[in-house]
Amino acid sequence: MERFKMIFQYFQSNSESVMNGICGILALASVKIYNTLEFNCPCLPTYNMAYGMGIMFVPPLALFLCGLIVNRHLALMIEEWRRPTGRRKKDLAIVKYMFSSVLTRAMVAPVVWILTTLLDGNCFVCAFSSSVDSEKFPGFANNSYSETLMLLYKVPCKEDISMRNNPARKAVSRYLKCWSQAIGWGILLLLIVMAFLARSLKPFFDQSNFLQTRYWSNYIDIEQKIFDETCCEHARDFAHKCILHFFDSMHNEMKAAHFTIKKKEEEEDHLHGITDHEQVNQLLKTWYQSKPPLCINHATLRQNVKAKNNTESNTDKETDV
Repeated sequence: MERFKMIFQYFQSNSESVMNGICGILALASVKIYNTLEFNCPCLPTYNMAYGMGIMFVPPLALFLCGLIVNRHLALMIEEWRRPTGRRKKDLAIVKYMFSSVLTRAMVAPVVWILTTLLDGNCFVCAFSSSVDSEKFPGFANNSYSETLMLLYKVPCKEDISMRNNPARKAVSRYLKCWSQAIGWGILLLLIVMAFLARSLKPFFDQSNFLQTRYWSNYIDIEQKIFDETCCEHARDFAHKCILHFFDSMHNEMKAAHFTIKKKEEEEDHLHGITDHEQVNQLLKTWYQSKPPLCINHATLRQNVKAKNNTESNTDKETDV
């Protein structure tokens, strides 16, 4: 139990691990969905190709969109790309890194689905049964072209009466499944080789830029989490103060109804001077339009605060004039 608790805490604290776990779940779900899917080829002209290709490529598109939706880094990437520069400059390398990370994770489940369909072969047989050269199979030699074409369309339907005892049906189905599995294994081998080359050649390149980009992308993720948590704490304290003020204003009525209110003396105030609706809105607007610079040097921070106060005072003077 303790081990599972440690694993859960690790996934909670590490955003990348959470995204990897979600991608793995989507990949396993794609295999499970395909195995439970009832595949019935229509065995009709012009419909076989559409049905087979649809089963092979439409669900991967849905899985790709699901992978984008559940990946919280997508919103962070778009926000970092679209936000005003303000007092913090934008680094396009961070946006590119986050984009590649989001795209790579979102592509896992669709690729697994396509590989599963290719290795199974039924979709490929349904889509391309009419494209087979009938001269390679002697079972179609005594039929006319239209009859042969109709029989080819019915190759995926082994329960059809006209194809049940046809010796050429199994040959065509086996031929197409071999091609489908060859393409699937070829794609899988290509992906493995690409991953191997990327992993083995990575140390030969300069890692400083990669480390910097990864550090600041993680910083953006953690910064957003801490900002959301701080906003929740501030909203809780703000609501607590508003409710206390409401009860204070209703003190006479509650006293008449024999209610007593216990108030804490010298209660700690966490509102940091943000005490009304307009100030909260201005704070959130400032965070979006002009995020603080990435510097924790006290001297620099004092200069920034002083410059900001001077700007605000000059703005107030211009407004008064």
